[in-house]
Amino acid sequence: MIKITLPDGSVKEFAKGLTPMDVAKSISEGLARNVISASFDGTTIETATPLTTDGSLILYTWNDKEGKKAFWHSTSHVMAQVLEEMYPGLKLTLGPAIENGFYYDVDFSDAKITEADFKKIEDRVLEISREKHEFKLHPVSKADALEMYKDNEYKTELITNLEDGTITFCDHATFTDLCRGGHIPNTGIIKAMKIMSIAGAYWRGNEKNKQLTRVYGTSFPKQKDLTEYLELLEEAKRRDHRKLGKELELFAFSAKVGQGLPLWLPKGAALRDRLEQFLKKAQKKAGYEQVVTPHIGQKELYVTSGHYAKYGADSFQPINTPAEGEEFLLKPMNCPHHCEIYNVRPWSYKDLPKRYAEFGTVYRYEQSGELHGLTRVRGFTQDDAHIFCTPDQLDQEFKNVIDLVLYVFGSLGFENFTAQISLRDQENREKYIGSDENWEKAENAIINAAADKGLKTVVAYGEAAFYGPKLDFMVKDALGRQWQLGTIQVDYNLPERFELTYKGSDDQLHTPVMIHRAPFGSMERFIAILIEHTAGKFPLWLMPEQAIILSLSEKYEIYAKKVLSLLENHEIRALIDNRNETIGKKIRDAEMQKMPFMLIVGEEEEKNGTISIRRHGQEGKGNVSVTIEEFAAIVNEEISKTLKVFTV
Repeated sequence: MIKITLPDGSVKEFAKGLTPMDVAKSISEGLARNVISASFDGTTIETATPLTTDGSLILYTWNDKEGKKAFWHSTSHVMAQVLEEMYPGLKLTLGPAIENGFYYDVDFSDAKITEADFKKIEDRVLEISREKHEFKLHPVSKADALEMYKDNEYKTELITNLEDGTITFCDHATFTDLCRGGHIPNTGIIKAMKIMSIAGAYWRGNEKNKQLTRVYGTSFPKQKDLTEYLELLEEAKRRDHRKLGKELELFAFSAKVGQGLPLWLPKGAALRDRLEQFLKKAQKKAGYEQVVTPHIGQKELYVTSGHYAKYGADSFQPINTPAEGEEFLLKPMNCPHHCEIYNVRPWSYKDLPKRYAEFGTVYRYEQSGELHGLTRVRGFTQDDAHIFCTPDQLDQEFKNVIDLVLYVFGSLGFENFTAQISLRDQENREKYIGSDENWEKAENAIINAAADKGLKTVVAYGEAAFYGPKLDFMVKDALGRQWQLGTIQVDYNLPERFELTYKGSDDQLHTPVMIHRAPFGSMERFIAILIEHTAGKFPLWLMPEQAIILSLSEKYEIYAKKVLSLLENHEIRALIDNRNETIGKKIRDAEMQKMPFMLIVGEEEEKNGTISIRRHGQEGKGNVSVTIEEFAAIVNEEISKTLKVFTV
């Protein structure tokens, strides 16, 4: 008998050689019908894999991330089978699961796949799936594997780098593929499948290698799920920040300026400024001091911090000056500069904590294929701050930062989030700097602070920064997509590397603890996500213009200007549309601009000293006539519902 530990901590005894599916059946038939993948002692296995030792078993369904991964990877096998049938002579390479689906990289040689082929491929995938072929994983010797793929240089390269005794093939129907495992029980579970797109992709991501065709797809256990997913994608297209950013005149890109370097237009710059002022006001209450650092720094600065060793080869290259041996780098991070600000003068424990904040622009080289609107750029501004404190102050300072992040999220409508505790890789410690002792202290500080604050947390190993663990806030937007927004990091290492000190109560020099924090993360990425989350209908306090005055004709322009002046006295941002257009056209254009309020003025309004209010999206509802003072009260009340006062 063997002992199997389940996720709830219970331990059950089973006969040696039973499978994960057998365990599922022993729990309930309903669970067995839904189980599609499993892991044993942290290793992904098949549901038909015999269990021969004691260990911990996790069973996955479609509702689990690992279950979806197995489902999509299995579908990539079926799609590869169909591609092989339809395009004889092609060479298959890799077909992993990715977020929301899968892809397979294929060398089609002289053949060509087009969108016109998609439906035929999809139909054949479902035809094979209905035949309920089992996925069977089995070991293969290295020699046999190389013989099998002697005409496929891509698979041969993969096999050459594998150790004999670790190589496995996966069979289903008449198809065989080199594979590590992680499959659903049979093809019959695949009920809906769609090819999403095709794109070019270099073999192993190296642009010196041959360009292959990447076929992207997705699949679901129900047709209804696929239909809902496609509808979600259509809504995502309508909310695309690149599209709305152009329509709302927030930002632009210029080929002459350079890829990945956004230009902020007046409305976008005003939006950014309001976000900055909003956070600066809260930071001032929380005891932060504003600093400013240069856009470049000497190479030696980033050698000291460890950034050059970690990212130097993939960053913008050093800037040489006329002076021999003098090299500068575009600033990739603000933290080394803030360390040097701390180092300007000696400190006592009585002076700490020191909280330095900066909206600092940094530069990181991204390959052109990885750039994407504002979410992946080469120059971006971080709402960066670094807190230098004593070990005794760390817990409270960390919790104070959590409060600030939650205030930011609440004011901007991000209510659905999980706090991810990002720790070191449990196996590979080489990519991190600093001692195990410091790492353990930093990790425990984050875990304890998150628990004390009652945050809903998940632990992610291998996601820490190279100098310290993090608390990353994973936010779900209006479409249910997850984004990493806001991060807090505990760092014992940079203070040591920069020889930062303070004099303690014992009159000895000690090294402070450093907290890195950025509630927005980067202004560019945050605004992109905010645009898509709100579909461009920002919280009223943040809107570039909160109202537009629409005059019924030229006769009422003087009154429109008077209304504008009165609104400005109430600090309401507004403008006048005095174009020679019909009121219907003006309203339609204002709706397109996501204008929160349309204020219509004509003969009746001028006579009574009022305005006629129409809200965005109010089609078919009557307008409301109010005074300027009453309108100001409406605006202030709506703002107060979302923009709370930050308290320390």
